[in-house]
Amino acid sequence: MIRKTLDTDIPAVMAIYDAARAFMRAHGNATQWPVGTPSAEQLKSDIAAGGSYVCEEDGRVVATFAFLPGPDSSYDAIEGGQWRSDAPYAVLHRVASDGTTHGVAAAMFAFAKERADHLRIDTHEDNLPMQGVIAKAGFKRAGTVYVSDGTPRVAFDWLREA
Repeated sequence: MIRKTLDTDIPAVMAIYDAARAFMRAHGNATQWPVGTPSAEQLKSDIAAGGSYVCEEDGRVVATFAFLPGPDSSYDAIEGGQWRSDAPYAVLHRVASDGTTHGVAAAMFAFAKERADHLRIDTHEDNLPMQGVIAKAGFKRAGTVYVSDGTPRVAFDWLREA
């Protein structure tokens, strides 16, 4: 089940970020999400914007993501490629799981695809597991973008087929 994140979910979501960070470190992605990133303040901002969601299994929060309307300033400039459309888009950010439930990323992407015709997402170049999940969900690699701290990310987009 996917639902909006509640303030009472903040400790569970922060624990999921910790688990995701540990998974990334164990799988060759040593620099994405430094300790304290994503922050509780960012999570509270996503909640206030109405764009933070959690995935539950058997009443337990097992994953989280932000699904927000664009535009996103990180996507204003792209190098080594291009977006496939200039149409309005929504973004997926801070996608994370505690690793206990298979298929949650696919469920998150399906949720977003039901609500938008154009999606954008990015991840660290060393986050090969996430790049694979994104591609499996039908996103196409678009190029390189730079996030707010100035670091590069591999960018992908998805367009609903007519």
